Amino acid sequence: MEQQRMVRTSKRLSRHLRHAPEEIGIALDAAGWVEVATLLAALGRHGRVLTRPELDEVVARNDKRRFEFDETGTRIRASQGHSVDIDLDYGAAVPPAVLYHGTVAAVLPAIRAEGLKPMRRHDVHLSAALDTAVAVGARRGKPVVLTVDAAAMDRDGHVFRVSTNGVWLVAAVPPAYLSGW
Repeated sequence: MEQQRMVRTSKRLSRHLRHAPEEIGIALDAAGWVEVATLLAALGRHGRVLTRPELDEVVARNDKRRFEFDETGTRIRASQGHSVDIDLDYGAAVPPAVLYHGTVAAVLPAIRAEGLKPMRRHDVHLSAALDTAVAVGARRGKPVVLTVDAAAMDRDGHVFRVSTNGVWLVAAVPPAYLSGW
């Protein structure tokens, strides 16, 4: 599959598996899963024909590993980033001492005042890798990378989870745990 189609397909899957399944007439179960056959049929009905081998390629080649199949390969879901009401059922995990969050300077005043909040998503997304946070921040302009004192947050009772694609999830990050302004 050519790169441009791969990106368009990944964006379309993200929209329907994270935010708007109803737009194509699918329903995600409580953990965000949908049958692959149901997804492919729904996409086809909406003029977005995608074959199973193409879907497999998008899942395998997506640089952020945004999607995952269940152990049988018959169901698919987004790994994180949902705005729809689902429970990914990732257990609590002990984070590395430091995590990172990529953003842009325009939102720093709000972050200084309120910390990191999930906004329209279920959780705040954090990265264990600095370069990943830089790339995330660069999507909206010149990146600013904030450092999160995850060890202190963990000691203070904040619950971290990690998605299957390595994104660290937490309900919020209060300003006291942030640096790198």
